[in-house]
Amino acid sequence: MWEFVFEPFFLLVILPLTLLFITLATLLMVPLALWFATWLMRVKEQKRQRRFREGTIIGLFHPYCNAGGGGERVLWVAINAILTRHPTTKICVYTGDVDATPEEILNKAQTTFNIKVDIKRVHFIYLTMRGFVEASKYPYFTLLLQSLGSIVLGFEAVLKLNPDIFIDTMGYAFTLPIFKYLGPCKTATYTHYPTITEDMMRRVKLRLASHNNASLIARNPVFTWLKMIYYQMFGWLYGFVGRCADMVMVNGTWTEEHINKLWKVPLNTHRVYPPCEVRQLKSLRSLVNEKGPINIISVGQFRPEKDHPLMLQAMYELRTLLMNNEELWNRLRLIFVGSCRHEEDKERVKNLKDLAKHLSLEDTVQFKVNVSYCELLNTYQHAVMGLHAMWNEHFGIGVVECMAAGLIMIAHRSGGPLADIIETSEVSRTGFLASTPEDYARTILEVLALTEDQRHTIRSAARASVDRFSQKEFEKGFLRAIDPLMNSS
Repeated sequence: MWEFVFEPFFLLVILPLTLLFITLATLLMVPLALWFATWLMRVKEQKRQRRFREGTIIGLFHPYCNAGGGGERVLWVAINAILTRHPTTKICVYTGDVDATPEEILNKAQTTFNIKVDIKRVHFIYLTMRGFVEASKYPYFTLLLQSLGSIVLGFEAVLKLNPDIFIDTMGYAFTLPIFKYLGPCKTATYTHYPTITEDMMRRVKLRLASHNNASLIARNPVFTWLKMIYYQMFGWLYGFVGRCADMVMVNGTWTEEHINKLWKVPLNTHRVYPPCEVRQLKSLRSLVNEKGPINIISVGQFRPEKDHPLMLQAMYELRTLLMNNEELWNRLRLIFVGSCRHEEDKERVKNLKDLAKHLSLEDTVQFKVNVSYCELLNTYQHAVMGLHAMWNEHFGIGVVECMAAGLIMIAHRSGGPLADIIETSEVSRTGFLASTPEDYARTILEVLALTEDQRHTIRSAARASVDRFSQKEFEKGFLRAIDPLMNSS
């Protein structure tokens, strides 16, 4: 009976409607495809003529170019390297720092990094929609919504300037398809930190609370299962957009391994260590007074992933270990040196000060916010040790600079410090690694117990090891990576 009713209905109604829909869709798609192909050809021809008149235009996507962090050092050194090798090239920086003039941005680059960029040779494209990528706006599904927000920002960027070569220097991979297929541009990216990693997924799977896995989710197996599905889907999307880059640069071994697993383009992926100011730092002379304060410094932006609270907890543990040596404890000073990008970071500094007071460390801990480069050098010269506590730090420019300045470095046993920077074997030690507050406290005590000869040996080995992270090596690697794009543009 069902066959008798269904077959005529299918033959007389469903099949004709399906064929009509397919025919209409085809009729619409063909002219749309032809129009799009014609439009792309017209855009390519206009860009070819513009390139003939004005030279190659490179657009560098860096919405927070005035932040004063390690990523910004990479940006300015890369710009100077391009302008030196290709003097006729026009450089444009997409920035969301609408409250800063070009003069203010470049002056801050010189003050913070001692990098001078010719203002006549760099143009700024101001983006008004940077709010779409602010993490604070997305308490839930932050990775996905920030990435979708970067698409909005990417469209604003390409509409304001369609360059010949597009380079994302902040890790907004979801902008790559826009410039590659709608530009159409040659595309490259310098990735400091993958948006998602297998380590992040592993922490969620093991139900470990962290800054990217709230305790509410970590405690609930159903929420954990849902978040794992979300992460896996996002990981697939991240891999898809990442493969839109014609050239991929990563800042170290740890990042390279994760990007290769997610993007699966190892032949187009190049490891280019970020530029660290090692030449001047290696020439610094220690001004530490043997009977004066013992300064331990931490250099890094005031961001949650830098885990400043862990270092405060380490000092609390150290105080317990030095309970019988009050004189030594009174000489110790932990100095946090870093930049604040916005009000959220300033609030974070306030919370850290409150935590220090709660741990009775207010007389031991100091904060130096948004200091000049000269003041930073002076801080290095008066310090004995450096601390860095970020879990899975993608590289660690601050770690390298502390070592170059002659400090005994203690960093987290993960990420770039473990894979690329610090050697811990006794015969060639360049620093120390730790993971928990207790580990850090014991390691600080171990460094304090070293003889002056032992410290000198570690300092010398550390300073000798950092040349591979110099600005000159970065410039060579960066230009080697983008030269094929320059030659084919």
